[in-house]
Parts: sequence; C-alpha cells; structure tokens
Amino acid sequence: MQTRTAPKSPGELRSLIRNGEWSQPTPGLAPGYVQTNLAVLPKELAFDFLLYCQRNPQPCPVIEVVEAGSVEPKQLALGADLRTDLPKYLVYEHGEMVAEVDDIQEFWRDDLVSFLLGCSFSFQMALVHAGIPVPHLDEGKSDPTYITTLETKPAGIFSGPMVVSMWPIPRSEVSRVVQTTSRFPGLHGAPVHIGDPAAIGIQDLDRPDYGDVVELKDGEVPVFWGCGVTPQAAAMRSKPRMMLTHSAGHMFITDQRYQKLAVL
Repeated sequence: MQTRTAPKSPGELRSLIRNGEWSQPTPGLAPGYVQTNLAVLPKELAFDFLLYCQRNPQPCPVIEVVEAGSVEPKQLALGADLRTDLPKYLVYEHGEMVAEVDDIQEFWRDDLVSFLLGCSFSFQMALVHAGIPVPHLDEGKSDPTYITTLETKPAGIFSGPMVVSMWPIPRSEVSRVVQTTSRFPGLHGAPVHIGDPAAIGIQDLDRPDYGDVVELKDGEVPVFWGCGVTPQAAAMRSKPRMMLTHSAGHMFITDQRYQKLAVL
C-alpha cells in the first residue's frame, strides 16, 4: 500500500491512478469534488439498467451516462479514461465476480455503456463544513456497507437487494444530517433508514459486507444511506453476461464540485 500523501487535485489523482501509483480507497481524497460509482454494461442491457436506476434513485442516482464505446465522461471529467482512472475494478460474468483488477482495458469493447452514479463520499464535506463529525473519514477508513433485506424495484432483467452504507451520527445531529444530505439527491440524498439495523436485515454492524468496521459509540445513532454497490448485488442476482464496476470504496474522482449538485 502506498504511504505517500495524496494530492488534492482530481486531475493529478487520476494521473497517479492511471500510472499505477495510487491504488488505495478514495474516501477523503480531493475534498469538495464529486466521486462516483461506476457500472459498465453491454449496450443491449443499457436501457434496462437505466430504468433500474430511475426506479431506485437513492442507491443508484445517475449523474452521467457515457455512450457506447466511449471512455471519456465529458460532463464530469474531460480527458479522463474510465478504463484506467479508478484505483480498482471488479469484473462480473453471469453474476459471478471473476476478477478484481487495476484497469479494465483488456475487458473493454466498443459496445459498452458506462454509468456514473453519485456517491456519498461527495457530500461528506458538506457535513464537515457544518461541524458534523464523519467517523470513517476521521479514522481514515471506508464506510461500512451492508446488504439489506430491502428490495429494490425491478426493471428489465435487473433486481436485487438494496446495499446501504452506515455512518454513526451523534443523536443530537441526526436532524441536521437529514436536512443537509437531502439537498444532494444526486449523491444518494436523504438516509433510507435511521436506527435499528435489524429492521433492514443487518444482524451485526461489526460484520459489514464491504468497507471497514466503524465503531458505534455511546450517544450515536446508526444512519444508513443507499449505496452505489447496489448494482453489484443486482448483477449477482440478475446474472448479466457481463458487468464491470468499481471495487467498493475505490471511486472515480471527477472535476465537478459537489455544491453544483445541491438542490434548494
């Protein structure tokens, strides 16, 4: 693992990632800039997936769709290459995760459509600026992420459970957190659940399906947001012949300021 200090410029970070000089998770990197989840599918499945995202906007908020064969997200990061500019990727074939790789050039085809989905890593700075602690950020961790018993709304071939991320929030700050994050529907928006984890099928907060363990301290409440790993859960159930995604916690860093996605 690299020990060098991370740069704050999105372009410099993408360059380091592309050149194999940075492969760590991305929470806390490029503060103030939007980070996104990635899902890449054959064109024949793109409409089904877009409809799936439209029906499930909290876990799967679409920020940009990159047309078939293109690797450049022109709205979010001119000159970037989605095949190389994320620290780690996952490769799914017929619902099975078959590889975790540093780039997806060998898997790329001209019929692939890329979806960039909003990520809660982006609005964590809004909470920091509001004086609300973000424990996983303070501890240098990825937020703990869980597969729930909440079902997403199916579309075409796609269906599956909702995946959520959890941030421990001081009880006195929960209402402010809801108000703050509700302004960013393109970055998962308001929480999908507050309180008892068992109510959404999570039996043990110390055993996340993805990410790191973050301790829930006295006076804190577990708050859960829809998570962009949800498409990976949909891939495992729906078994598309191919899907390429980010590896959990390893996001695409854009040139877009998160404030641009706020709604009044």
